[in-house]
Parts: sequence; C-alpha cells; structure tokens
Amino acid sequence: MAAMLSLPIIDLSSPHRLSTANSIRQACVEYGFFYLVNHGVDTELLRTVFQQSAQFFSLPLQHKMNLARKEYRGYTPLYAETLHPTSLSKGDSKESYYIGSVEDTSIVHLNQWPSEEPKLIFFSGKDTPELLPNWKSTMESLSWKLLSAGKDLLSLIAMSLNLDEDYFGKIGALNKPAVFLRLLHYPGELGSDEQIYGASPHSDYGMVTLLMTDGVPGLQICKDKFKEPQVWEDVSHVEGALIVNIGDLMERWTNCLYRSTLHRVMPTGKERYSAAFFFDPPSDCVVECFESCCCESSPPRFPPIRSGDYLNERFRLTFGSEKELKCSIST
Repeated sequence: MAAMLSLPIIDLSSPHRLSTANSIRQACVEYGFFYLVNHGVDTELLRTVFQQSAQFFSLPLQHKMNLARKEYRGYTPLYAETLHPTSLSKGDSKESYYIGSVEDTSIVHLNQWPSEEPKLIFFSGKDTPELLPNWKSTMESLSWKLLSAGKDLLSLIAMSLNLDEDYFGKIGALNKPAVFLRLLHYPGELGSDEQIYGASPHSDYGMVTLLMTDGVPGLQICKDKFKEPQVWEDVSHVEGALIVNIGDLMERWTNCLYRSTLHRVMPTGKERYSAAFFFDPPSDCVVECFESCCCESSPPRFPPIRSGDYLNERFRLTFGSEKELKCSIST
C-alpha cells in the first residue's frame, strides 16, 4: 500500500511574490508537484465542470464516437491511449475529451463540441431527452480561467529561477501557447484480472500541468524515477486546490533542477473524474537551458529543441499517429 504524500501548498494570490517564488522553487526541486490555491477558479465552476463532464461520458459510445478525436481535439475511448510506451497492457482504462485553445482565434474552430440542441436519444433502456446545455460555455470559461492562472504561475516560476518575471513572454513561450483542456473519466469496476492502469506511469511532456480532481483517490507519484524498485506515494485531495506538476520541457529548460516527476493513476474500484490543463509553449519555441540553470561545472544536459518537435515525438509514442499530431501541434 502506497504512503500518503504531503505536498507543499502555494498561494497564487499572495502579495509576497518573492517568498512565493522561493516556495515554488523548493517544491519543484523536491517533488515536481505542488498544490495551488487562490487560483481564480471557483469551486462552483469546478462542480459544474465535473457534472457536465459526467453527463457527456454517460452518453452511449456511438454518440461519443461522433466526436472522435480529430486534430487532437475530441473524444478518445477506453484503452485508446497508453502513456507508458513499453506497457504490455491493452491500454489505459480511461476515456478522454480534448479541448484546444480558446484564445488563439486562428485555430479555435478546430475544437469539437457536443450538440446543445434538444434531441431524443436511446439511453439506459428508455427514451431520454439528453441535453448538454451550456456545455461549451462552461468548458470555455474554465479554459480562460486556467489560462490566466497558468500565466500568473509562470511569472512566479520565472522568478523562482532568478529570471525576470516576464521571461517566458520574452522567449515566446506565451505567444499563442499550445494549451489543451483534457476531461478524463476513469470507470469503477473493470471486470478484469489483468493489471490495468487508469493512467500508466508517465511524466507530462510539456511546460506545466494544472490538474483538478473530483476527490476520488488514485493519483500516485514516484519522486525518483530512476530508482529501482520504484517507490510510489498517494497524492491526497485538497478541496479547492489545483494540483500542479512540472513537465519534461520545463525539466529541460532548468537542466533537471526542476523535476518532471513520474506519476500514474491506479484504479480504486470507484468511478473517478478529473480535468487536466496542459500549458505548453508554441511549436516554434526553442527550448534550451536557461542561463541561470547552467554553469561551467554544470553544463546543459540537453541540446536545444523546438517544442513542437519534442511534443510530436512524445505524442507519436502515446497514440501511434504522427500525421495527425504534426497537424495539431503545429497549429
């Protein structure tokens, strides 16, 4: 049984920005994960998001497949993804819905949305009027609030690295960033003796991830991904807090000072909903070691790489479809 982990709590609204930045630095060095409070996403909106997410995922499969993933936006069914590329399982036991940028007007039309028009569908053995009113506006509202929180957080992360607070903007990382909101549903009982993960062990690929959960446990992290055997610890739910974790590109930028921590979701027998907001740089942003994170005795560990090139390769291993991903990440 995994031990329970107590992660640091970061207050995004604190007026003591330098102290907050120092706390973020310590959290990113030690854990690569932390809780974020006073982030601007109110609990009522989160409650509505999970209610409407559950409404969508409860639809019959054929209706969800009408919105199957295109241009990396839309629905992916159970077992369609394997986050651990060497996993022998049939796939991760989760279904997802991807929503791309709502800020970049040149690509916002690529997002797919469930119909909000009244219609009659056959559901649960009876005719049921299945409406998804305000679904689009709810998810757009959440995306805008998380985009704002993410930008505020990145200014503090810059300060934590002894950089100007607008540094990420100066290097182009905030110029139409590649952001995605991903709604996730993990079923309860799986009816299988096979070892199946809700989300197999992985690190996130990009800059930072902001995670919201419905309180059902299952998320675990492994602080030292190179240690054998791996030690996994449970991440507890803190009401109203977002869970933030560092991604691979941030680890590269910081020369491994900040951890892109291995994590997974284990089935608990209970149905679970979460929503992850991936805040990544645009595809043409060059990721190379920050000057504040390297020196003669600690030279850069990674060569410079375009964000899009790195993300495309990681997604190709996850989904096995390079053509589609190149279209989506480059837009």
